[in-house]
Amino acid sequence: MSDGIRCMQLRGGSSKGAYFLAEDLPADPAERNDLLLRILGSPDDRQIDGLGGGHPLTSKVAVVSPSADAHADVDYLFLQIVPGRAVVTDAQTCGNLLAGVGPFAIERGLVPVTGDTTTVRIRIVNPSVSLVEARVRTPGSRVRYDGDTVMAGTPFPAAPIDLTFPGGAAPVFPTGALVDEFAGVAVTCVDAGMPVVVLCAADLGLDGTEDPADLESRSELRGKLEQVRLVAGAAMGLGDVADMTVPKLSIVSAPRNGGTVTTRTFIPHRVHTAIGVLGAVSVAAAVRTPGTVARAGSDDSLVRVEHPTGTFDVGIELDPGGAATRVLRSSVVRTARKISDGLVWPRSGKATG
Repeated sequence: MSDGIRCMQLRGGSSKGAYFLAEDLPADPAERNDLLLRILGSPDDRQIDGLGGGHPLTSKVAVVSPSADAHADVDYLFLQIVPGRAVVTDAQTCGNLLAGVGPFAIERGLVPVTGDTTTVRIRIVNPSVSLVEARVRTPGSRVRYDGDTVMAGTPFPAAPIDLTFPGGAAPVFPTGALVDEFAGVAVTCVDAGMPVVVLCAADLGLDGTEDPADLESRSELRGKLEQVRLVAGAAMGLGDVADMTVPKLSIVSAPRNGGTVTTRTFIPHRVHTAIGVLGAVSVAAAVRTPGTVARAGSDDSLVRVEHPTGTFDVGIELDPGGAATRVLRSSVVRTARKISDGLVWPRSGKATG
């Protein structure tokens, strides 16, 4: 394709991605995915010939379009681009990139500014989550990106984006049990927006405060976790997850800095330098449910999740019922910032590798 394609880059939460209007991409999923691989620079671990940053957290795409749902303003499709392989997957959503969907929709004219704060109703079309409301600061009829909200996982402050998720009818423990044993390890499988397998650090011979690079370097640990993940994925109704980016794995231990729980999260093969939005919501649901491997603290609606670069606060309200527990409502605060807006030129040829 010789013509440039409209693209906006935003940091959303602790991730960075390329945002597109659906109308600017091919309608056929196979053609769209091939194009996005070439735009991001895959397959190549460095993604040197594209927009990707050589890491799952910076190799992400948001596709946004007007929504046909009367309860939503826009639809949001998340696509994870694998840096070193010619793989594009929509098997999960991304709550961090979600933080940029509201500002992007306003900037592209899909949602009118309604005052100092504009609410954007977003329908997530990937599995697990349906609707979310994003409150975007829009003083003077323009999206405000600069602000003083400091968010762990990113080095600079910005304006807050408030995200509120309604609850769902389905229980959050998809195996029907609060604790399962897979590959000899006790785990809790939870899906409150993101499929996550929760494990205790002590059961893996870990302290729980290890550096992400240290954890990634432990081949025996990674092999064990993949064994657990493959069995858990099938038990969670996800099928064969060998080539999927879900479920994630969150290793939990006691808090060290006044929080509720400490986490280290495999996503699923690299270790997150923070924690994903919906992954944190899923961990929070496990933390607040008696009988799980992660149960900790009181029944307060606020769960403070400690991670490698700080803390992540999740507000969560549950309808308790053991393995039939449901989420009534959850909320988080993220930040987003526009990095660039213009045209991107993909490399020619097909993205094979």
